[in-house]
Amino acid sequence: MDFAKLDNDLKEMRKRNRGLSMTVGGLILGLLICLVIILNVVGMERTIVVPPTIDKSFWVTRDRVSRDYLEQMGSFVAWLILDVTPASIDWKKDILLNYVAPDQHGAMQSRQDIEAERLRRINASTFFLPQQLVPNEDKQTVAIRGRLRTQVNGQETATETKAYLAEFQYAGGRMHLKSFKEMPQ
Repeated sequence: MDFAKLDNDLKEMRKRNRGLSMTVGGLILGLLICLVIILNVVGMERTIVVPPTIDKSFWVTRDRVSRDYLEQMGSFVAWLILDVTPASIDWKKDILLNYVAPDQHGAMQSRQDIEAERLRRINASTFFLPQQLVPNEDKQTVAIRGRLRTQVNGQETATETKAYLAEFQYAGGRMHLKSFKEMPQ
């Protein structure tokens, strides 16, 4: 038996084993990196939905929407609630109620019915010009600031700077209005 040849063969096999071990280690590291990336991506899928009007691009996840989508929905809801006449309040109320959260539907309908009756009784109209929209992605809210003009019998009675907070909830692939209330300035 040739011990020198045997020793060379052992050295060669150890060298190959080290190379294979490094290759397997690299593959394991690559798999772990892929696993971490996959786990971070799971649940982060974005669904594209269409709001009433599209002015900017936006994104939607399982339970949240982007700032741009909040701005668009906030201005749309403000238009439905604050920009009304005795002739338009009924159909705007019907459109608004399609966007209201189910648990708030009755309260919002009562509020809008009372407002419609008040506008008809005094023949008033309100016009809202949004000047600033401040969305909050974490809370899914939009602060809306602007000028509210009120006319009674065609005569302007008030022009005030007002601020409103629209709170939204995204669930089941739909955007729902949870509340719309006046804020102190």
